[in-house]
Amino acid sequence: MSGPAAILCAGEALADLLHQDGDTWRSHAGGSTWNVARALAALGVASGFAGAISRCMAGDALWRASEAAGLDLRYLQRAATPPHDIVSDDVAANLHFDVTMMPPGWPHEVQWLHFGGTSLARGPLDLALIALAEQAKAHGLRISYDPHWRNLMGPAYDATLRRMTELADVIKVSDDDLRALFRSHDTLGSLGRLRARNPAALVLLTRGAGGASLYHGAQTWHAQAPVVDAVDVVDVVDTLGADDAGMAGLIYSLQQWPDAGMAAHLAFAVAAGSAAGRRAGAHAPDLGAVRALLGRVAVIC
Repeated sequence: MSGPAAILCAGEALADLLHQDGDTWRSHAGGSTWNVARALAALGVASGFAGAISRCMAGDALWRASEAAGLDLRYLQRAATPPHDIVSDDVAANLHFDVTMMPPGWPHEVQWLHFGGTSLARGPLDLALIALAEQAKAHGLRISYDPHWRNLMGPAYDATLRRMTELADVIKVSDDDLRALFRSHDTLGSLGRLRARNPAALVLLTRGAGGASLYHGAQTWHAQAPVVDAVDVVDVVDTLGADDAGMAGLIYSLQQWPDAGMAAHLAFAVAAGSAAGRRAGAHAPDLGAVRALLGRVAVIC
């Protein structure tokens, strides 16, 4: 949906290379926070991506994809550097995002900011985004955070994990994230350590095919993936971007229906992630696709 962004996702946009048959590779626009922005737009909420992309062919493709998704392009900056490349971190385009170039008056338009992904694990972008999160918090905006662990998030990332956890109103982690970030196989113990840093935060824990759980205060809700009928032709096709769609689903539900109840919010998040997994690539399901699965998500307390 086009228009001034009510929800802004700040971080990285990049090209995901997917292996096809033989020696064929296909490029898809992606990046954890960019995927969330696009998924929110597909659900029908005005959203934007705050980040930098290159001025080369890859950057042009990301710009077109952002435009096609209906994102608020005022927050998308073009940097005269090569595209995101793990071999050239020091000149990666998305590291050159300039927070001072945000549209004037943006805190009065935006209601929610989402952060996460590798953008918070690379300097100097990490410090810039943390400062942006702190500014948003000072203006009373809601903040969500998904670390979306990657192998560059070693011990040096611990301080960022702590600070973003403290700032966030909503946190999403997978069981794999917890094991890697806390360097422990005790998933529930690591979850407890995370929650102790911000007891007021709403925490979504995803377990892939094992479903998801939502934690708030002393209460917990659990949900399994949607039950698929035998007549269904399509089950899970591709899990790429499913967690990002689930994150978008939770943000959307909390934003659109604040009084719906935690069970309903969890069901919508699980349905959104499952709907994304039914299409190849980092698919962004629309509201109809998510609603079609909602009745198949069972939530227990």
